[in-house]
Amino acid sequence: MRRKASLILLAFAVFFTALSPLVRWYAFPRLAKVPANQYQETVLEAKDATLINYKSLKAEKVPKVTIVQTLKGNVEESNRIEKSAGKDVVVWDALSYIVDSKGGMVSKVPERYIFDAHSQAPVHATGEMVDGDQVSREGIEFKWPFLTEKRDYEYFDAQTRKSAPIHYKGTVKYRGLDVYYFEQDIAWTQVAMPKTMPIAGVTPAIIKQTGLTRWYKTKRMFWVDPLTGGPVNGEEIQQNELRNATALFGHDKVTVFSGHVKMRQDYLDSTYNLVKKNRVLILAFTSYVPWGSLGLGVLLLALSLFLEARSRRPGPEQVTETEPEPVTA
Repeated sequence: MRRKASLILLAFAVFFTALSPLVRWYAFPRLAKVPANQYQETVLEAKDATLINYKSLKAEKVPKVTIVQTLKGNVEESNRIEKSAGKDVVVWDALSYIVDSKGGMVSKVPERYIFDAHSQAPVHATGEMVDGDQVSREGIEFKWPFLTEKRDYEYFDAQTRKSAPIHYKGTVKYRGLDVYYFEQDIAWTQVAMPKTMPIAGVTPAIIKQTGLTRWYKTKRMFWVDPLTGGPVNGEEIQQNELRNATALFGHDKVTVFSGHVKMRQDYLDSTYNLVKKNRVLILAFTSYVPWGSLGLGVLLLALSLFLEARSRRPGPEQVTETEPEPVTA
């Protein structure tokens, strides 16, 4: 009986021991993915910023500039692209809508970001764009890969339409979590005018005829949870200028926008809570289940060997006294 129980325990020990690497190295890379139907809204603010007044054509100090950024999963497009790509694909239709302190629209810039649901690597397909301009992204945008590494990444900048390194600067504490801090510096670069302007009838083509050019630089900062790859906080110190403006403004440069953009507190809280919730799922695949299975397998193996040893030990009923052989002369 003991030997039969020992064999059963041995079978379970082998099963749970083998399950440990399977969950971590086989199941996790295939099951961990960004959902195709995700929707997320983030509100960012630049307080005490500088913003151009398009009526007076002068840069003015304003109490606040607000950026409402939405990411909406396009399931229909994801399914369409997956058929030709042969892998799980996510399509995010993003919109950055910028308003002044009085609620007036400053600009709005739509994007379509297409990427691999598992690795977050870009997938190039028809429809990939920024503000109606076709782009071909390299690197990441919005989200880091699952199990983010302590290294630099290529990060796509929507203003310049190009990717540039975003540098890992170290591990810091954020609300009790160990997160990776990244920085990206974009030097002054000539960029396109937004296609949607706050003045009716004014288009990038009309502005181009005046000889005006738009220039931009930024310092981009992210605090990223390494397990989920989700940023728990993000900030930018950004400047925008119109140049070659002497004919219209009397001097060469005019500030369009200058400010320190930060996430609003309520969205910081909701983003942090979402990341903490998703961390549990990642930890289940990378730590809880693999180590738990391995520990249970070792325990069952030890119990199996113990029962096997007990089954081989002779019991009291097996010990019999034998009479001595008679001695004859």
